[in-house]
Amino acid sequence: MPQPTTAQCALFPDLFKKPVQVQFDDECSSSDGGAILLKAAEVKLDLIGHLANSLEDDRQSGKVQHSLEDLLAQRIYALCSGYADGNDAGRLASDPILKLLLDRDPLEGEDLASQSTLCRFENSVGPRELYRMGVALAERVVERHRRRLGRRVRRVTIDLDPTDDPTHGGQQLALFNGHYDTWCYLPVAGFLTFNDEPESYLFATVLRPGNAPATLGAVGVLWRIIERLRQAFPQAKIRVRLDGGFANPELLDFLDAVGVEYVVAMAKNPVLQRFAEPLMRKARKRSRQTEQTEHVYGECRYKTRSWSCERRVIYKAEVTRHPGRNPKDNPRFVITNMKQSPRWLYEKLYCWRGEIENRIKELHYGLEIGRTSCTRFWANQLRVLMTAAAFVLMQELRLWASKTSCGRAQVSTLREQLIKLAARVVVSTRRVVLHLPASCPFANQWLRIARSLGAAYG
Repeated sequence: MPQPTTAQCALFPDLFKKPVQVQFDDECSSSDGGAILLKAAEVKLDLIGHLANSLEDDRQSGKVQHSLEDLLAQRIYALCSGYADGNDAGRLASDPILKLLLDRDPLEGEDLASQSTLCRFENSVGPRELYRMGVALAERVVERHRRRLGRRVRRVTIDLDPTDDPTHGGQQLALFNGHYDTWCYLPVAGFLTFNDEPESYLFATVLRPGNAPATLGAVGVLWRIIERLRQAFPQAKIRVRLDGGFANPELLDFLDAVGVEYVVAMAKNPVLQRFAEPLMRKARKRSRQTEQTEHVYGECRYKTRSWSCERRVIYKAEVTRHPGRNPKDNPRFVITNMKQSPRWLYEKLYCWRGEIENRIKELHYGLEIGRTSCTRFWANQLRVLMTAAAFVLMQELRLWASKTSCGRAQVSTLREQLIKLAARVVVSTRRVVLHLPASCPFANQWLRIARSLGAAYG
């Protein structure tokens, strides 16, 4: 373990009535004492082991100190705890709580892997293994909710949404994207929503080149998840909800062929604008009378030259008003094969895609999914997958916290309130005791979650 040095001490001689000295020298303590909940959630989810089984270990067995499962677990638990950089491994290798999460003696056990070991691991994984890991991630998410909900699932909604991941180096396939006006990757994330639940659960993240169209890889992701959902929930309806970047003929034909319900946004064009113009005039008249934003809904049958058949298109004829600005026409169009009214389809179904944006923000700002600084593209895909696994684990924790004030908390709040708790670790021949602060303001919530995860009264 690292020995304390003078650089790890600070003295405040005049700040209080008595001099205050601060020393970073307690080898039996951790700043992540609450992370024991992550281990309990992982036991329920059983995710890391399935991801590790997707990997091939071609290392020389006599020279192996850390199994692939341990390397995965170390990175995923560290991501959940707020350590997004592989460089953090050097400072955390002897952390007693992280060692405990990997089933090692927290004080006397072997230290965790170094940054260089993790770097070699990230660069050793190839595309076939990454594909299997992606399948395993989706499988565990679907299986978890099959066990949780069973026959109560009437409907599953699938959302795909791309997001930008700006790059600042020489990473493979980091290309310029005109829409985002930056050099980037363009990962796509997939989410599942069961019935009318407020939470959407991540099941896939696929890293793509920066200039990739929204539809790249979408059919493959949708085909695999639809097939698995039909096995798990044979009585449930499946809906697909996509933004305008996915509205191409091949994807629409695929959705028709597999027989799912769908709502897919479509960019405006002169033909659709002509269909919407009568209602646009009505919306402009209403907006002039009320001096407020007004919208009117309608529908038409429409077919482009590249489409194989005519489809229903609903449209929102909207005029927006903002203080100090001129009124602005804002027509929106959505392709669908559903029969409900245009207003219901747009307001009650399509607009709820906005909730997916909140989950993607959590991925960016709660778990730093954009830390894709490896030179190799596949190494960056592994980083994205490990971040996705960390997010799935945090969603599992949030699920078990549903009866507490943390039930709708964001990932960063969950971390601050439940994981970032100072702990002193005491090991005896019979047990390991974690001493958390008696003044912790979130102790009651923490204990309720721990008991829901199977902890007994001490």
